[in-house]
Amino acid sequence: MIGFLLKKTLYDLWDNLFRVALVNLGFIASCVIPAILPGLIPIPALSIAVLAVGILWCCVYLSTAALSLKAVSDYGSFGFGDFFRNLKAGVPGGLCMGAAVFVMWMIIMEIIPFYLSMNSLIGLFLASVIFWALVLGIFSLQFFFAIRARLDTNLIKVFKKCFLVFFDNTGFAVFSLLHNIVLLPVSGLLAFLAPGPAGLLLFLDEGLRLRLLKYDWLEANPETDVPENSRRPRRRKIPWDAILIEEREKTGTRSFKSFIFPWKD
Repeated sequence: MIGFLLKKTLYDLWDNLFRVALVNLGFIASCVIPAILPGLIPIPALSIAVLAVGILWCCVYLSTAALSLKAVSDYGSFGFGDFFRNLKAGVPGGLCMGAAVFVMWMIIMEIIPFYLSMNSLIGLFLASVIFWALVLGIFSLQFFFAIRARLDTNLIKVFKKCFLVFFDNTGFAVFSLLHNIVLLPVSGLLAFLAPGPAGLLLFLDEGLRLRLLKYDWLEANPETDVPENSRRPRRRKIPWDAILIEEREKTGTRSFKSFIFPWKD
């Protein structure tokens, strides 16, 4: 499943490279607000307010981008009109995620250092518990925008499903985060125009979409294998080769020549 996910993401990214670059360019421009403008304002309170507004807007932008990139995962495309229509729908999720980012930032910058400064076992214990809770939140909330775009508009349910996806697909969640961390410096070499934030969002949406096929299969095949002398059902092996037959047919394969020079086919 991982191999197919990487291939499909690469194909979709390449086929929509111009749109992805434009989305990334818009995000880079948005980052000017929290990254540069606060330093130009001499009034501390106003500077902090501009920083907060900038972070919230960046999160709203990413939420809107995720809603638009969903069409690419579904073998479609999107245009400027689609992006701006998704802007209104992206505001609630973006603001909510912006608040979550602020809380995590406060935990890193203020709360954990405070407990460590206590120089006691209790302080160390509390700092450790909060740190691992933060790690859990990062692994789970990476799917926030994809889940909001694909599954639910109720933000409370979106948060719950983020953690459900993580606990039921822990290996995949770890791989996804590591994949995107590795991809960030690669994006830096290309001025974050590709794959960039849009490419990372596309990968997460592609991954979530394929993972949801597992639950469709489980719903269609509710039988569980119960080992002898055990009351608990054994975790079933998911037949990804069978589940992805249709997806592989839609995606197809490409030679290096057709990938780089498709007009020569």
